[in-house]
Amino acid sequence: MGKLGIGRLNILLSGRQMTLTPSFRERIALYALLTSLTSLSIDALLPGLREIGVELGVSPPLSTQHVISLFILGMAFGELLLGPLSDAIGRKRALVLGLAVYALGTVIALMAGSFEMLILGRLLQGVGVSGPKIATRAMIRDQFEGDAMARILSFMFTLFILVPMLAPAMTQGLIALAGWRSLFGFYLAIAAVLGTWLIVRQPETLPPDRRIALRPRLLFLNGRRILGHPRVVLLILATGLVFGAQLLYLSTAADFFFDAYEITDTFPLYFAGLALGIGLASFVNAKLVQRFGMEAMARTGFVGLSLAGLALVIATYHWAGRLPLAGLLVLGFAAFFAVGVLFGNLNAMAMRPLGQVAGLGTSLIASGSSLVATAFAIGMGRFYDGTPYNLASGFLLAGISALILAEVAMRCSDSPVEAVQYWD
Repeated sequence: MGKLGIGRLNILLSGRQMTLTPSFRERIALYALLTSLTSLSIDALLPGLREIGVELGVSPPLSTQHVISLFILGMAFGELLLGPLSDAIGRKRALVLGLAVYALGTVIALMAGSFEMLILGRLLQGVGVSGPKIATRAMIRDQFEGDAMARILSFMFTLFILVPMLAPAMTQGLIALAGWRSLFGFYLAIAAVLGTWLIVRQPETLPPDRRIALRPRLLFLNGRRILGHPRVVLLILATGLVFGAQLLYLSTAADFFFDAYEITDTFPLYFAGLALGIGLASFVNAKLVQRFGMEAMARTGFVGLSLAGLALVIATYHWAGRLPLAGLLVLGFAAFFAVGVLFGNLNAMAMRPLGQVAGLGTSLIASGSSLVATAFAIGMGRFYDGTPYNLASGFLLAGISALILAEVAMRCSDSPVEAVQYWD
């Protein structure tokens, strides 16, 4: 990073002109790659789920769906822990700790002799990946602001779109050549490279005088105030349901495309096409949200998700469970377009009342919505029957339920949560 310090970064980036020096580009690239580890850990594994089920002998109540959904469960607990921890020990240490836990989970999954051990490894991977997910956001907030921050996040979101689209295609060949365990070796290598890059090249962005000591009672009091705000809680539930609909698809996609359409080798192509709906919606939303407002855009997203789910249910019934692939792709694209509109707006709406407790609030929103999503995906996943009914019902239920919750939330006060700074 050379001689350019964090203070100098803020001065340069707060002006109208943002000079992307090589050190800036390196730093941004590292943040983007660290953050994309979450998507990579989910999407890259999808082509190997059927092989995992055959080799490790999955039996009820577990299924290959849990390889995805329980990773998200681990992430929910990690988000709750590593957010406050990064405020206390610094972003860099929290991030390195997260990568270490992720690596431990990866080794356990790599060496797993049973499906239960694989699930344990995935849980730990989920806990660990929260370090890169939470700490990189905090690092960006520490260094960048205004237009510069928007530009950085736009660059990173482009990678978020590309990773889900390309990850299954990138790893399907690796799994075919060396089996599903090779993918966990790939994860381990990536974690080692990014960890080394971080330690050697990335400076700490949170100086000691700005750190907040871990005081469990203070965290509890502020957390209770956040979760006692009706608007925030209702929007956490709504966000979790929308995320749950996406997670339901992710956890069943590989089996579904094979069972319903006998698609295996070309699965990554269809997966990428549907993922494009989320990316396209994000760009459209960015253009329209300032004109119409995030609440109006969110309502549009809820209605779109509900209508896409309803149309998918009706079409599946009409074709007696054998919906033509073209129909699935069109209606699935519409559903994911709606999901793409919702994600950014729901998070922004939930964050509005947080003010002084935005750091802890971010962790609680991320963790709470992940828990709701996991419960929704596992619950709905039990009804999977190899037809589009399960996915269609998930979209419809999530869309209508989240719309009702959000409408109630928007009628609640958005007065800021007052932080507890000390107690007697």
